[in-house]
Amino acid sequence: MVDVAWVETEILKAVPNAEVEVIDLHRSGDHFHVRIISESFEGVRPLQRQKQVLAVMKQHIPHPIHALDLKCMTPEQAAVAGDTAFDPHGGGQGIHVSRLMRNKEE
Repeated sequence: MVDVAWVETEILKAVPNAEVEVIDLHRSGDHFHVRIISESFEGVRPLQRQKQVLAVMKQHIPHPIHALDLKCMTPEQAAVAGDTAFDPHGGGQGIHVSRLMRNKEE
């Protein structure tokens, strides 16, 4: 089991100087929503942004991380993005959860 601080540290290896927000979706240490905001994503296609992050994170999937929901965006995109994160396993069919629980491990 890993925690949000560890995930954030790993993400910053892929995208230094990014703003990283990690939510442990089930408080189980293996399902995470990660919001990554970086000016370096400007002009880069969404899939290429995720590939940059996955180049570092793939060694940790499927163990210790089972699910990793990545939202890679520019500061401008983040300014207009919603306040929810999608949990693909929540409720059996997927649910949106509030990002207000970010970085909390209660």
